Amino acid sequence: MRVLITGSKGQLGAAFVRRFEANGWDYACADVDTLDITNINAVMDAVIPYRPGLIINCASYNLVDKAETEPEQAYAVNAEGVRHLALAARRLESKLLHFGTDYVFDGAKAAPYSETDAANPLNRYGASKLKGEAYALETPDALVLRLSWVYGAGQQNFIHKLLGWAAKPGPLRVCDDEISVPTYTEDIVDVAMETLKAGLTGRWHLTGSGNCSRYDWARAALRAHGVEREILPAKMAEFSLPARRPAYSAMSNTVLCGELGIKIPHWQESVEKFIRESKQ
Repeated sequence: MRVLITGSKGQLGAAFVRRFEANGWDYACADVDTLDITNINAVMDAVIPYRPGLIINCASYNLVDKAETEPEQAYAVNAEGVRHLALAARRLESKLLHFGTDYVFDGAKAAPYSETDAANPLNRYGASKLKGEAYALETPDALVLRLSWVYGAGQQNFIHKLLGWAAKPGPLRVCDDEISVPTYTEDIVDVAMETLKAGLTGRWHLTGSGNCSRYDWARAALRAHGVEREILPAKMAEFSLPARRPAYSAMSNTVLCGELGIKIPHWQESVEKFIRESKQ
């Protein structure tokens, strides 16, 4: 089966590309330089002739704060772009795998969110991603996997930024009142492939196991990297960011794990694995 991976140069898309390349699977890549998913004609001209049996959409506008001042761009990629890919998938009767976010929730819940909990995004990024989910799910064979605090090889993630901050003098200040689940791209690919084998459709939560504050995550990452730096707990309100974040957006992977009969590694185990692998 032919597979099209969009957003192939991002950290998640690149993880899928590495896996497909290692296994010798039939796939094609598309990124922002080669396919503008916000252009319906460009999508149809690229996708229909290739005739993929599966479209894995890793393309996303992830600039959470910038989305507050340019919501049209966030919506164009995260919603309209998904709609265009979904239209192509429906025309070809192909499967669409799309990825959502924990930022569709408002953080009012004090326990991990399940797939049946109501979404109520606090920022425009989350709203654009929620609309994209809806467009994706208009395709009968669509699968939406919601992710949180994604990290992996590349520079667009918290761990990479943290190590850069740690190289500078002075104490680090990291929020201890923002709670979710760090999720490793390699774990995402592992589980996503299992969902495809199982023929799942609909909306599911795919995260590491457990949950933590961003402060806990920072401490674990620096410890695993062997970096000794003072980290001070801070509050989100101290940073005056343009976009509101949910204080608690941890999602439960219990339903997905039960359906597949698997266990997803604890977030801390995966952080340690990622850092070991990044040093090799």
